[in-house]
Amino acid sequence: MINVTNDILYIGVNDHDLDLFEGQYIVPNGMAYNSYVVLDEKIAVFDTVDKSFTDEWLTNLREALGSRKPDYLIVQHMEPDHSANIMSFISEFPDTVIVGNAKTFAMMSGFFEGLDLGDRKLEVKDGDTLSLGQHELTFVFAPMVHWPEVMLTYDKTDKVLFSADAFGKFGALDADEDWACEARRYYFGIVGKYGMQVQAVLKKAAALDIQIICPLHGPVLKEDLGYYLGLYNTWSSYGVESEGVFIAYTSVYGNTKKAAELLAEKLTALGCPKVAISDLAREDMAEAVEDAFRYGKLVLATTTYNADIFPFMKHFIGDLTERNYQNRTIGIIENGSWAPMAAKVIKGMFEKSKNITWLDTTVTIKSGLKSENISQLDAMAQELMK
Repeated sequence: MINVTNDILYIGVNDHDLDLFEGQYIVPNGMAYNSYVVLDEKIAVFDTVDKSFTDEWLTNLREALGSRKPDYLIVQHMEPDHSANIMSFISEFPDTVIVGNAKTFAMMSGFFEGLDLGDRKLEVKDGDTLSLGQHELTFVFAPMVHWPEVMLTYDKTDKVLFSADAFGKFGALDADEDWACEARRYYFGIVGKYGMQVQAVLKKAAALDIQIICPLHGPVLKEDLGYYLGLYNTWSSYGVESEGVFIAYTSVYGNTKKAAELLAEKLTALGCPKVAISDLAREDMAEAVEDAFRYGKLVLATTTYNADIFPFMKHFIGDLTERNYQNRTIGIIENGSWAPMAAKVIKGMFEKSKNITWLDTTVTIKSGLKSENISQLDAMAQELMK
């Protein structure tokens, strides 16, 4: 239990047993499931935690409450890592009013068959307020950030934004790691498709005096909020966070890899501020997606494979386009022993993407690197440095 302010307590848990978040994202430093209590004339609890931590969470909650009982459970997000213990909570505190919106309660009935809250349900609308005594809460709807029922809650008294999954990150709270790296990977993996919706929420947030952000994953944010808000604005507007080039490659026998590495060397020699490179078959795909959105320029190097492109590259590009990849410059290195098709296939995959600028130079390798390919790589490096 941690004091966020005099009246707001953190009662969340750390999960160090989880290997894959949402069944797909590697979390080497675990995950935090956050929950909060506001102690006032009336008491509000914000969200529950994952089903694996029922006992630990209820113990934290009882400790925070002392001899008192909660008046409200505010459900901001129905994803099971936050809502799984709603029934356990109701069993423990049957007189508590459950607060949510129309979509929240529709989802709740889907997760918990036969749940009948009766008069213990408070359905709120966007902009509605709830007074706890000294603390006045305002509900700020955030549909599709990243589920349709999501809402944030602003506490006017302590100037705290309970931000649901927004401003979250991978990693347990006792992990010593940089915020931005794992927050970026979390954002683009999970929320990245919904940039327009995040922009709408940021505009709502701009009208609020926010001093503290309490997300459902990751640390409570208290200092330099402009930094975090600025990154979220860049990410959600598909802007360039860092100047540099990201080279993503797949290679069957090492020839395409050699070309990708040679291009990286040439860019570094020319003074490129940052060159990142990834073997898509061997490195974390979510990290590669993160880097593709971080930098302004992307080079895709792959082989023709069954008149298509190599599966890991196809997966990677699918991840990018699914997340509305845009406003970037892309170059292509293709390899094909008898009928190179990769460049054509790649451009076709991005045909619905907005504001993609293709390099004039395409490097076409037929099996192994030759002198003409070296000249092409020189030209590509020069073009990327413009």
